[in-house]
Amino acid sequence: MYQHPLKQARPFNKKVISYDHKLAPMLIRNELLSIIPANIEHIYIAGIGSNLINGDSLGPFVGTLLENIYCEHLTIIGSLQSPLDAQTLTEQISHLSFSPNSFVIAVDSVLGPKNYVNTIVIRDGALLPGEGLGQNLPAVGDCSVMGVVLEDNPALESSLFYTNLHMIYTMALTIARGISLAVRQYFHYPLDQPILIANH
Repeated sequence: MYQHPLKQARPFNKKVISYDHKLAPMLIRNELLSIIPANIEHIYIAGIGSNLINGDSLGPFVGTLLENIYCEHLTIIGSLQSPLDAQTLTEQISHLSFSPNSFVIAVDSVLGPKNYVNTIVIRDGALLPGEGLGQNLPAVGDCSVMGVVLEDNPALESSLFYTNLHMIYTMALTIARGISLAVRQYFHYPLDQPILIANH
């Protein structure tokens, strides 16, 4: 969980997409394809978050939805079964060796300004999980995909435990479909290749 992701004066462009926009997966695909450099050979998805807190489960949901597809070109780190949370993130990231021709997409739920709630924000550059909560966690990713699940308001922080799980799951589906479409197009998989496995 990451706070204040949209107020920082960083030189990163960002794309804001409503999570329930009917074209959201294609908009996510287009934005990712504009960020991923040429000659990338493998993409990693870092699904950051917890499987114990509704509002912080977006990243693990996305990781779970993307498991077992495009395995030659896509690796998932962080799922509902094995979350990449504050307790495990530093150790798992430090033990990974990314090749020079790999690209890491970090996915996390965030708190943000009221007018950003229920949007998906895509930004070129690493994500700093836990920064707003005072946690000293390593930066993750070459690109950040952030789902704004609640307003950044101290009075609402306890609501993370009770965040509407249907909204979280719908947002996760949207993000997973967008990432899958991007991977399929980037690595030239057949257009009839399923973007998610059937049981999702």
